[in-house]
Amino acid sequence: MSSIWSNFTEYIVNNYKYSKKIVEVGVGKILEPSDILKEKLPNTEINLVDIYPSSNTIIKDDITNPTDSIYEHANLIYSIRPPEELQKDIVNLGLKYNADIIIKPLFSEEINYNLQTKLKLVNYKRHAFYVYKRVD
Repeated sequence: MSSIWSNFTEYIVNNYKYSKKIVEVGVGKILEPSDILKEKLPNTEINLVDIYPSSNTIIKDDITNPTDSIYEHANLIYSIRPPEELQKDIVNLGLKYNADIIIKPLFSEEINYNLQTKLKLVNYKRHAFYVYKRVD
C-alpha cells in the first residue's frame, strides 16, 4: 500500500468513521483508496462513480446530471485528481446533497480559483487536499 493512499484514507477514516455513505466520483482505474475505505469502514456504504466505469464495481453516472439515489444521504463526496472543469460539479454535488466534500488535485495543481473561498486547504501528513464541511 502506498503511503499517499494510506494517509489520505486515514484522514477520511478518522473524520468519517460513523458515516452511513461515502461516494467517490471520477474513480477511473485507481481503486486502492476505496478498497482501503471498504476495509477500514465495513459499516459504511462506499459508492464508486465514473462516467466511463473501468469495472463492474463502479456505477456509471454523469455528475453534471447526477442520479439522486447515488448521492442522497452521503456524508462525504470525494474525488482524487479531478479535472479542473469538473471541480465545480463536484462541489455542486456536495451542496445539493448536503454532504462534505474532499477534492485532492494533482500535486502540481491547485483547486479551481472560483472555488477557493468555499473549500479549505488541509495539509495532512504533508498531503494537501481541499475540504468543504457542510453546515448541519
